[in-house]
Amino acid sequence: MTNIAPALFSPLTLPNGAILSNRLCKAAMEENLAEAGQKPGKHLQTLYSAWAEGGIGLILTGNVMISPDALTGPGGVVLEKDTDLTPFKAWADAGRSEGGHLWMQINHPGRQVYAAMGEQAVSASDLGVDIPGYSKMFAKPRALDTAEIEDIITRFSDTAAQAEAAGFTGVQIHAAHGYLLSQFLSPLTNKRKDDWGGSLENRSRLLLNVVKAVRERVATGFCVSVKLNSADFQKGGFEAQDAKWVIEKLNDMQVDLVELSGGSYESPAMQGRTQEGSTARREAYFIDFARDIASVAKMPIMVTGGIKRLEIARDALGQDPAGFGVSMLGVARASAFDPHFARHWEQGKNTDITIPEVNWKNKTLASLATMSVTKSQLHRLANGKPVKPNISPLLALIADRLRINKLTKRYRKWRSQ
Repeated sequence: MTNIAPALFSPLTLPNGAILSNRLCKAAMEENLAEAGQKPGKHLQTLYSAWAEGGIGLILTGNVMISPDALTGPGGVVLEKDTDLTPFKAWADAGRSEGGHLWMQINHPGRQVYAAMGEQAVSASDLGVDIPGYSKMFAKPRALDTAEIEDIITRFSDTAAQAEAAGFTGVQIHAAHGYLLSQFLSPLTNKRKDDWGGSLENRSRLLLNVVKAVRERVATGFCVSVKLNSADFQKGGFEAQDAKWVIEKLNDMQVDLVELSGGSYESPAMQGRTQEGSTARREAYFIDFARDIASVAKMPIMVTGGIKRLEIARDALGQDPAGFGVSMLGVARASAFDPHFARHWEQGKNTDITIPEVNWKNKTLASLATMSVTKSQLHRLANGKPVKPNISPLLALIADRLRINKLTKRYRKWRSQ
């Protein structure tokens, strides 16, 4: 294998023959921009049109939920087997308006559901989210029974089939960041004694069955990808060696791309909270894990996490001395502050995207404020407004909490009907 890194703007051919025009992906971020009835509308169309115009090889949506009673936030989109596809087709048309790929991220939050939503949370076991001082924000989960697990597998495949019918070119099955599939994978959250718990083989059964069910429901040319934690970044949790084992199982399941990230609500590594040191080290903070895991992967590996500079992106796409490397780069927060970053980088413009840093002592509040500042930019873009990077983190957090409260009331009314 050659040690020459692929060019950032060279095409990538996936295992199923689909071609991505370059190695940059607008990675998933939770927008909370659903219209009434948890459907996509004009705001998501406007936002995704902006990204489509930016020359990005692959656009990933934020969470689309497979069940109406299990949302990561009250403004989330829900897609089920009987959902009217009209608004989803309009969303797909907007995201693919420049001819690029648009994949739908499909997910079930498991225990990571806010108590204010008024729903019964479910998980591999009955262990709740443990964030000191904030645990009561989350619903207390109960353990799923086997029939419910089988229903969730079917729901993932239903949503994938609907995404294909709506005009999306692929799906990403979310098995990272402490959501349901990740909860089954992690020994910290999966304490089951049946076929779905215990050994890694059993803990991975739900993810592998979901991938199998999805692949059986969609066409060969429709892309199926997985988002996987490289590690939980919690003692005794899912580790890099576990991730390598899962990748080896996925090798023979017609998976077109694996995105590696890490962390959960309890340990938000996806926001760079585990990495200290220089800015360069905090950017692309899963690269070392990704290159190690890539040594066993037959499919392309994508890494996401903190990339905001062209220089770092080029380095991240390189390979280690053994020749193992990353084929695709996911750019999340930076794409909210420059939706045309791919086109700009190809032209040598805005090569260091300015993103406000939230360095509050309370790491949980800092994490929430970081997300709020990013969401404020997404909402501006969704309303056809330019980015405003110098927004106050405190004001953004307050505005976001007020908006979430309003959306929660709307969601609960919808559920009651």
